[in-house]
Amino acid sequence: MSETRAKRDSDMSRRALLGGSAVAGGAALAAPALAQDKATIEWKMVTSWPKNLPGPGVTAQRIVDQVARMSGGLFRIRLYAAGELVPALGVFDAVSAGTAQMAHTASFFWQGKIPASVFFTAIPFGLLPHEHITWIERGGGQALWDELYAPFGVKPVMAGNTGVQMGGWFKKDINSVDDLSGLKIRMPGLGGEVMRRLGATPVGLPPAELFQALQSGVLDATEFLGPWSDRAMGFHKVAKNYYSPGFHEPNGTGEALFNQVALEGLPDELRAIVLEACRAENGRALAESDWENAGSLKLLQEEDGVTVKAYPDDVLEVLRTTAATVLSEFADKDEIGQRIYDSHRAARARLAPWSDVAMRRFLSARDTNA
Repeated sequence: MSETRAKRDSDMSRRALLGGSAVAGGAALAAPALAQDKATIEWKMVTSWPKNLPGPGVTAQRIVDQVARMSGGLFRIRLYAAGELVPALGVFDAVSAGTAQMAHTASFFWQGKIPASVFFTAIPFGLLPHEHITWIERGGGQALWDELYAPFGVKPVMAGNTGVQMGGWFKKDINSVDDLSGLKIRMPGLGGEVMRRLGATPVGLPPAELFQALQSGVLDATEFLGPWSDRAMGFHKVAKNYYSPGFHEPNGTGEALFNQVALEGLPDELRAIVLEACRAENGRALAESDWENAGSLKLLQEEDGVTVKAYPDDVLEVLRTTAATVLSEFADKDEIGQRIYDSHRAARARLAPWSDVAMRRFLSARDTNA
């Protein structure tokens, strides 16, 4: 075989491989375009966020940009904000069905169909961001997450982190547990179930609808993320009481979802690029969120008239004991839920003493009379 023919056959094989990966998620996936005699893969990413929302919206766009840059333009992902291609809470089904090859979202949105998914964003009084990442990377969390989503043909990975969350925006003061009774609050995940058991009414709404719901009275209170994202959403314009701590979400892992067949159909180098772009975003987004949250908290207090308040100790104690009951009951629902619960609890038991020695005591010593 001549050298010219061998090169032509090699190029044809590469194009076939790239083309196959672009349509592997099903007939709904577009065929690749050709650019400069090189096959270019084009994917769709659907998200649960308004476009360029500070925090997760910025993260989703940055992943898309990094993949294009790292692949030299060979791998391009078109980002669709919530509602542009599918509804904000329809992205899991879209990836599972092959309507899109990829999504950026948060796992606790799938609590209704996959109850144990909540563990992979956050659970009440659970792991802090660095502890959560450690559980996923080193404590067996990723294997359990993969197993949980496998029946849907979906591969999940961590993709960004908005850090420790705030406790929420309230139109009235919370001075006792009785003040939670009858409260219409948006709080997803198991935190919402804790609130329900204390007399509140959790209301499930996607992020883009929260401001209007709070303004109109559909909600009496809402939580979302931290000061940076929350200020961009405008919650401070209709509620001035900003509570902490975010007992329900001590961590804010963003979730990238992949159609499993489409991901496996990628050439090795492009699969590595998209997975590493997601992985790198964990540290980048967490640093960004901590920095911007600190600045936005100052603006909320000094320019926007917001009062930052702490949940009373007795309220926190009731929240903690109720959360423990909710979690123990949750673990009994199914076999994989029990294994995820046990794994998460084991990670907390291992990491908490180290976090106490290394962090709590240091912060106390560093910031006393600072």
